[in-house]
Amino acid sequence: MRFLRTLGFAALVLLLVLAVAAALVIAVRADPGKAASGFLRGAFGSFYSISEVLVRATPLILAGLGVSIGFRTGFFNIGAEGQIYLGATAATAVGLLFPGLPALVLLPLALLCGFAGGGLWSAVPGFLKSRFGLSEVITTIMFNYIAINVVGILVRSVMKDPSYPLPMSPDLPEAMHLPVILEPTRLHLGLVIALVAALAVWFLMSRTAAGFRMRAVGLNPRGSLVAGISVPANLLLASALSGGLAGLAGASEITGIHHRLLEGISPGFGYVAIIAALLGRNHPGGIVIASLGIAALQVGSSSMQRASGVPSSISWIIMGVLVLLILARRPDRDRVAR
Repeated sequence: MRFLRTLGFAALVLLLVLAVAAALVIAVRADPGKAASGFLRGAFGSFYSISEVLVRATPLILAGLGVSIGFRTGFFNIGAEGQIYLGATAATAVGLLFPGLPALVLLPLALLCGFAGGGLWSAVPGFLKSRFGLSEVITTIMFNYIAINVVGILVRSVMKDPSYPLPMSPDLPEAMHLPVILEPTRLHLGLVIALVAALAVWFLMSRTAAGFRMRAVGLNPRGSLVAGISVPANLLLASALSGGLAGLAGASEITGIHHRLLEGISPGFGYVAIIAALLGRNHPGGIVIASLGIAALQVGSSSMQRASGVPSSISWIIMGVLVLLILARRPDRDRVAR
């Protein structure tokens, strides 16, 4: 019965989202048939279109996994956007400081430093919450603005490419580029890293003592404390892992797509990752599926705008409707996956 209720709710959500999308298309006086055709062609109409969906989904999967670890431990990380920026910055610094290292050393080191950069940035709000009880929702949001503006300063000063007028770093060495796994598309090894990370997060949270302790802290901090589980230590660990995966998302964008640090390196990946985690019910498999769906929605919306003039911002409205519908469901029937 529970499966049937879940299936029925999913079908109802899909119908409501389609109705909202149709109403928005009609509201801008566009042809619904032409808009739908442009959307499907842009997201699934060719080999290249599908690869672009996968490219778009890669940072969402990584950041969404990080957000889910925080959520399941009671650390409500809203700062994945800033952690993506710090991870991208750390990876770029490795490439600029050690350009002569071989690829077998430089690339893993850049990804590792990206993970560490995001993890350390997130661990500060984790420490403030565990030590002083400060709200991580507020601190992580504020840290987003700090990180974004720090990157803006860096690409205008010490990391700026002197041969180019726009704020961006020099090109990173080719040894630091993630291999393309599907020529002639942009699909790179970051997708494989994201899928491996999903398996690792599932194993950590479902099959290890550390994951059990983090989930216990998220479900009942007082009960965990009575049982001898350190709540501050687990909050700090969860915050570091949460930010680390978001930082890895930033490093994968640098090493796989842009190959230099740019101002505005993330078009809101960190915020969309929160939606992916909610839609996926904080389960790694669900986050992968939700990220693919969101990526298809965003890529298809851009194509729809070119084909029929419907603003691509419709994708943000639809994602907002999805979140509201999911949050509106009764908690006793749709508990977040623990």
